[in-house]
Amino acid sequence: MFSTAIKFIRFFFYLVRFIPKLRFVKRLEREGKIAERDEWVNRNVHDWARYVVGLPGGTVEVRGEENVPTDTAVVFVGNHQGNFDIPILLGYLAKQKAFISKIEVLKVPLLNQWMKLMQCTFMDRKSPRQSVKAMAEAVESVKKGYSLVIFPEGTRSRGKPVGEFKAGSFKLAIKAGVPVVPVTIDGSWRLFEETGKMKKGHVTVTVHPPIPTANLSKEELETLSDRVRESIVSSLPPEMRG
Repeated sequence: MFSTAIKFIRFFFYLVRFIPKLRFVKRLEREGKIAERDEWVNRNVHDWARYVVGLPGGTVEVRGEENVPTDTAVVFVGNHQGNFDIPILLGYLAKQKAFISKIEVLKVPLLNQWMKLMQCTFMDRKSPRQSVKAMAEAVESVKKGYSLVIFPEGTRSRGKPVGEFKAGSFKLAIKAGVPVVPVTIDGSWRLFEETGKMKKGHVTVTVHPPIPTANLSKEELETLSDRVRESIVSSLPPEMRG
């Protein structure tokens, strides 16, 4: 546990080291240099995320990244094994992306500012009205060209079988009219959730072919959630497929 605490302290001081870069990126935003801002944000978040994954000694192998469309924003849909899933996707998939986060994260200094610059969406699950507003904001963000990550299980599986996908999670991609890219994360739970302490582990990320959401029939819309889930679990061990 002491070793894990030390790693959390290292993570905090790493963010502190990024303060000059944060100020520079905010200046680009004030000057209206959005494309340059996004490039700097993506580069720094990529470096930060890889540092975080490296704290417990994690290694990552990515398969199928050529399946990610380069000419449009997408909604990455993945299974959710553990806390390291987000930095793994941020650090090891090249396409710039943000994610939908709990509104409580806004209370975390420095991290909250980087997340805003990434175009993350913050949702208060206790407030239905705010949740609807946040989802509308997320749709507009994707339409502007910012890809998003969602985990439709709604909670971490922690090495157990993949849970059912909430069909409502796919409304974001459908309303924005962008492809869904299924992503399988296998092994991230071993980096922390297995023992409650940070430990070494190897993670495999498999990117599956994109699934278009534009102009789907009613029947295709009704089966989209199951189709994406089947694609994701196909790259997991049988005991984790649920």
